Parts: sequence; structure tokens; C-alpha cells
Amino acid sequence: MISLRGKSLVAISKDIADGYVTVNPIFLKPLDLETLKGLHHQLNKLQIAIRGEKFPHKDIKGIRDRNIRLQRLHTSLMIINNFVKERGWRHVF
Repeated sequence: MISLRGKSLVAISKDIADGYVTVNPIFLKPLDLETLKGLHHQLNKLQIAIRGEKFPHKDIKGIRDRNIRLQRLHTSLMIINNFVKERGWRHVF
């Protein structure tokens, strides 16, 4: 099981979605390729799970929270993809 900063990748993914952890190149720099693959996979899984939840109709705050979580996950995935491309690791994901 891969861990990052003393937490599992599942917990880190949830923290990213909730806004407790920000993904940026400085955060990703010490990570190796296997950890990046695992983090990318967990972020994708969480994104699919959030999209699969029942949509909160007539709940403005619920809709907003859901969309913000999806936005954070999408942005994090794009940052990881660009970081991997800059490192020269092609065809990783």
C-alpha cells in the first residue's frame, strides 16, 4: 500500500477533493512515478464515484459543493498530467 505524508492515497484524494490539500508542482516534486500513478488512479476513482452519486436537485449548496469537489479533482488531474509531461515520462497513464 502506497502512502503519502503518512496517509493512504485514498485519504489524500479525499483531502484534495475537500480542499485540505492543494496539488501543485512543489507538492508533486518529491513523488516517484509509482506514487504519481497511484494518486492519479485514486483521483480518477473518486471523480467517478462523485459523479455516480445521486444529484442533489433543489439543493443549491449541495450542487455547489459537488461541483467544487469535481473541479478540484479535475484540476489536480490536469496538474499531474502536465507535471508528468514536463518530467519526460511519456505514456504513463
